[in-house]
Amino acid sequence: MGIYMQLRETLKEGEHYAGLILGKDGQPDHHLILLPGDVGDVSWPGALDWAGSQGGELPNRRELSLLFANLREQFAREWYWSSEPHETRSQLVWGENFASGIQTVYGRPFRGHARAVRRVLIE
Repeated sequence: MGIYMQLRETLKEGEHYAGLILGKDGQPDHHLILLPGDVGDVSWPGALDWAGSQGGELPNRRELSLLFANLREQFAREWYWSSEPHETRSQLVWGENFASGIQTVYGRPFRGHARAVRRVLIE
């Protein structure tokens, strides 16, 4: 619990601690931080650019699930982009509906919402 409290003390204004993501497929465990701000009516390339301009990245699918579970109230009841293209249909990208929690794919030109996250690796 100590590391959690230390991490919470380092959050910048408007940031929210979402929780722990366990590493998978060789990726390290990390804490997930939701950054302030939201953008709507943006294509996937635009969402990627916006997240970078906020000092973060788009969340991946697992992170979107955690955000829905732990910080749903920080999101509009809209569809949000992930950072993950579909595994076999690269023109499609995964996202999550924050009204229902359902994940589905849309084409890169689709106009959705985006939130940025940052990751704190567990050493």
